[in-house]
Amino acid sequence: MSWIKTKWTAEEAEQWTKEDYITFIISPLVYFLLAVGLALSLLLLWYGFVILFVSIVLLVIMVKIIDPKLKAVSEDYEVKQRKYLEDLEKIARWEE
Repeated sequence: MSWIKTKWTAEEAEQWTKEDYITFIISPLVYFLLAVGLALSLLLLWYGFVILFVSIVLLVIMVKIIDPKLKAVSEDYEVKQRKYLEDLEKIARWEE
């Protein structure tokens, strides 16, 4: 999947891109297929297992697409949070 971007900065990750739209489309499809596939699999119907397998494959694809963006945003948030806590600690100790 070379047409899917995997390296993100926090600023880039905040913007809506084709990766977000792809996961926006895949996500409800995965939920629906998981529910139907699981129900049909519990009834031991062969096509239920096929649907369940397809939904799991789509879920893995969705996670691989969106995870790099989420990690970039999360790392940026952690840096900002650490800086904020250091500043708060200085204020609490009456340091400048």
